[in-house]
Amino acid sequence: MTMKVEVVSTETVKPSSPTPSHLRDFKICLLDQLAPPFWVPVILFYSASNNEVAANSASVTGNLKTSLSQALSLFYPLGGRIKGNSAIDCNDQGALYLEAKARFELSEVLLNPDINQLQQFLPFSSDKVVPNIEEQVIVGVQANFFDCGGIGIGICMSHKIADAASVSAFLTAWSKIALNGINGKAKVITPFLKASELFPPKDVNFQMPRRFTSREKLFTKRFRFDGESLARLRARFGSATPTRVEAVTALIWKSAVEAARKRPEWNEKYPSSVATHVVNIRSRMRPQPLPEHALGNLWQTTIAPLIDTNKGVELQDFAGSLRKSIRAIDDEYLSVLQGERGLTKAYESLTAARKLAESSAGKMESYGFSSWVKFPFYEVDLGLGRPTWVCTTGFPIGNMVFLMGTRCEDGIEAWITLPEHDMIEFERNDELLQFISLSLCS
Repeated sequence: MTMKVEVVSTETVKPSSPTPSHLRDFKICLLDQLAPPFWVPVILFYSASNNEVAANSASVTGNLKTSLSQALSLFYPLGGRIKGNSAIDCNDQGALYLEAKARFELSEVLLNPDINQLQQFLPFSSDKVVPNIEEQVIVGVQANFFDCGGIGIGICMSHKIADAASVSAFLTAWSKIALNGINGKAKVITPFLKASELFPPKDVNFQMPRRFTSREKLFTKRFRFDGESLARLRARFGSATPTRVEAVTALIWKSAVEAARKRPEWNEKYPSSVATHVVNIRSRMRPQPLPEHALGNLWQTTIAPLIDTNKGVELQDFAGSLRKSIRAIDDEYLSVLQGERGLTKAYESLTAARKLAESSAGKMESYGFSSWVKFPFYEVDLGLGRPTWVCTTGFPIGNMVFLMGTRCEDGIEAWITLPEHDMIEFERNDELLQFISLSLCS
């Protein structure tokens, strides 16, 4: 059955207090300048059983808009408009706020989520380039009211100023305000807004490279790993126990390569494989780590060394290659990134996979990973209780994987996009199937 969502109202929510004139011109950092012109999307679903006010949409809407307005006053750049590729005009024009009716049950979404259906719970389509970026709002929110009383809150934030950690920080602050007010008992943390002092903007006048896109039909599916299966998976590695994210990444990478090897042209065209992984650099900064509520694109893309897929490659080999690449984002790397060679270093990070492809005459298969596992999305209570389910629609690009946390905290959900042939074989992988979970937690 087709699930249709109808937008019934559209308005702009402005910051509750004006931005002081001396803060109006907000400099974005070098890493923001290099960020892609996409939206960062998150959808939080709240079951009717989680809250007593779900049936009263007017009450919910009033609290959401009031608290959103107050949160925007703290994260004041988000209420402005992007100005070129170097600054934000903090003019308090505000965020887009949509209200929509979902004429079906929330359970229909939770039982069989489809990435194409999920897009309609968002104010913008997350897989589209942001047009006329200087004219666009930076934040869009869509409150979706289901027939059963459940609620879905979809938020999109411009990638030119925010990464997933930034969206998480904003949602956390919005949550605390919604529950307690901006001057309530729960202390609302003021965001760190000085990334441009650490990574000064440069004269960036070139187009950033995009990931390779496939001409084949793509399929995006969700795969779930519970705490018990992850413990078993990590035990496979013996004394060199990887993190949950490293273990799942290695398993997915290996399984995807094995699926791709069953293509007729594999041996001639793709004898090797490489993986990229997005690394949050906040905790890696020295001498003082940055707080998780630091606003900006504070991440780097690391590239795992090539794997020769024609050799007998074990799970440990994939994990070892991945760990080595992640650990390369160290003090020395970040010191260069902050210095005069910062632009060159950042550009090298973003173009590494393409350069490898060119040096190998295109004879490799590239996979991209991004982990949002540690972000506390399931703590976001906007007066509706804890979310029943949180997801991202990501960017449906071939060979791309997004990892999300779960409500019971110890599991991982993987949203994986592969070409049709590869997805069919991927789902049959015996090693992968040993660790896939049918359910995570209630």
